[in-house]
Amino acid sequence: MTQLAPRSETFGAGDQSWLGSSHGTGNARTVTVNVTAAAAKISDGRIKSGEPVAIVSGLAVPYNSGGTGGTEVLAGFLLVDVPVVAGAGNAVAPLLDHGRVILSKLPSTVLATATSSGQFVFV
Repeated sequence: MTQLAPRSETFGAGDQSWLGSSHGTGNARTVTVNVTAAAAKISDGRIKSGEPVAIVSGLAVPYNSGGTGGTEVLAGFLLVDVPVVAGAGNAVAPLLDHGRVILSKLPSTVLATATSSGQFVFV
């Protein structure tokens, strides 16, 4: 089974109240999410919109401010909910890599002092 296997699902962007503006949303880049590394972030068959990620070995993994090996460098935020099937391989998703972000509305904690490879205004 792969992430692209036929299935029935409801589509939606998820809760995007964390977006401080529309800036950057039209320029989101495509990333491949390491679903195994993100297993703890999967809830109801999806990874929430606004989840902060780092890029390690070409794959998006959960951002960890106290981590090592690249997980401590914020690459951006998943722009929409990402539907995933555990054990079915990696998934693709749009990544907001620049823009305005409301920190208090993110699904996971990010500090305003986060080291980032993108350009963000945190509010």
